[in-house]
Amino acid sequence: MPRKSPLVIGHRGAPGYRPEHSRSSYELALAMGVDAVEPDVVATRDGVLVVRHENEISGTTDVAEHPEFADRKTTKRIDGQALTGWFTEDFTWEELATLRTRERLPELRRSSASFDDAQPMLRLVDVLDLVREGSAEHGREIGVVLEIKHATYFSSVGIELAPLIERDLRAAGWADGALPLVIESFESTVLGELRDRGVAASYVYLIEAAGRPYDQVVAHGPHAVSYKATVTPRGLDALVGRVDGISVNKRMLLARGSTIVADAHARGLKVFTWTCRPENAFLSPEHRAGGGKAAFGDYEAEWGAIAATGVDGVFVDHPDLGVSFFRS
Repeated sequence: MPRKSPLVIGHRGAPGYRPEHSRSSYELALAMGVDAVEPDVVATRDGVLVVRHENEISGTTDVAEHPEFADRKTTKRIDGQALTGWFTEDFTWEELATLRTRERLPELRRSSASFDDAQPMLRLVDVLDLVREGSAEHGREIGVVLEIKHATYFSSVGIELAPLIERDLRAAGWADGALPLVIESFESTVLGELRDRGVAASYVYLIEAAGRPYDQVVAHGPHAVSYKATVTPRGLDALVGRVDGISVNKRMLLARGSTIVADAHARGLKVFTWTCRPENAFLSPEHRAGGGKAAFGDYEAEWGAIAATGVDGVFVDHPDLGVSFFRS
């Protein structure tokens, strides 16, 4: 039987209420009834996979307050963009374990920011164990949607993510298909590598509203296929047999005349979308209300338009709102 409502996925846990990727963020998402949670993974110098939105961590940890790490601040090019800060690949896990998590958007989410500096970073294996334990505690099957960040960049500095991910998934019992696992990335190359390694999962290709995937830019330069071209009927044809679905920026679904969901479904591909957030700062202009960027606008109208597309999964920052709306 097909689902009547989309999967509700806690985007980095419950970051509308707690600093993203913190233990309390994940625990809250599980308690609020999500179908799955989404950890982003990056790597340390000694090959430990940690959950962070980016490998640059100055905005989500207290690293800048640690004088012993002051000399690690540097500027790098990540996927072609210059970034200055502190990067996970310049630290060992033992060093990163001394840091504490912080709210990434403190001006918008002041309540979440009140939990700053209270919790350590997590490794991927910590989240996998937490979800398995949470499934037992809450009496329902809860999945993991694992997002791989910057695989081509990490490869360029001598850190191959695919074998590290396989290692952790197998060690935690998440690689054989017994537990609900989705693996996603904006780079299809690393998805193919993990599939070739026999990791049992649904593989989902992340799609930006503009630009080109970095792995394809490195491989093909100006001839790299754009994200927009990937979601045309011809582009979707090329994905059949390589991935199980796509996950698109919500603006692509909300664009007038969009047929992405229907086109993907016609080819047996699932469609997820990101990110459903209630604050004015993230809503389409027509759904914003008064009260400033942090205030909630008419998010139900926007979410209703998203649900009407027939999408298979939605990423949410406020899991209680997402569960209440999309399962009603």
